[in-house]
Amino acid sequence: MYHLIIVEDDPMVASIHQSYLQSFPDFTVDSCFSGGKEAMSFLEEHPVDLAIVDYYMPEMNGLMFLKALRERQMSTQVIMVTAAAGADTLYETMQYGVLDYIVKPFTRERFSEAMEKFRNTREKLRSSGMLSQAEIDEIMHMGKSAAGRTVPEIPKGIQEGTLNLLRDYLKAHSQTYLSCNEAASALDLSRITVRRYMNYLLENKEVTSRIDYTTGGRPSILYRILH
Repeated sequence: MYHLIIVEDDPMVASIHQSYLQSFPDFTVDSCFSGGKEAMSFLEEHPVDLAIVDYYMPEMNGLMFLKALRERQMSTQVIMVTAAAGADTLYETMQYGVLDYIVKPFTRERFSEAMEKFRNTREKLRSSGMLSQAEIDEIMHMGKSAAGRTVPEIPKGIQEGTLNLLRDYLKAHSQTYLSCNEAASALDLSRITVRRYMNYLLENKEVTSRIDYTTGGRPSILYRILH
């Protein structure tokens, strides 16, 4: 059993992580934290195998959290999940040994690839004896170890009626990128529900998405139907 924590100040995103992790019965979420400082205090007493960490957080962002782990010589591996897609940010996290780097909005398949990468890396490194070049390449290069995995197509909790309601709303505004907040307000649904359904539509290539950096605060994910 692998133990992990989620460090994410957006409850909707944290909920999506936990939903996707249901496909991995050998992973258990020990705790969720809205900030890096709380998570670091927890790790000092309760070491875990993996941390799924947001980059944009108050007080201690994802890079600061990663640096603190290495300064304390903690072996916890980190998957960074973030809207920060700049080369400089990626390079900095790589310098501190980030295992994987997932850009929001992400699909279930991409999330599953990251989890498979962690699992396969751990299993290979636990094996005794010498590693072949192919095994080393599998550990070092992203995605190869996940090639054979079957990812569930439909997440739990998707209802046809709600899905069609959202589809119809998106079709009625097909020339506009919409936020989850806008759709939730118009359809009288929760933001968490809309985000979950939007991710399903994104996985099935029914919608496209982009990041809105003009909000003045946290970047917002916007969606538009493709057909």
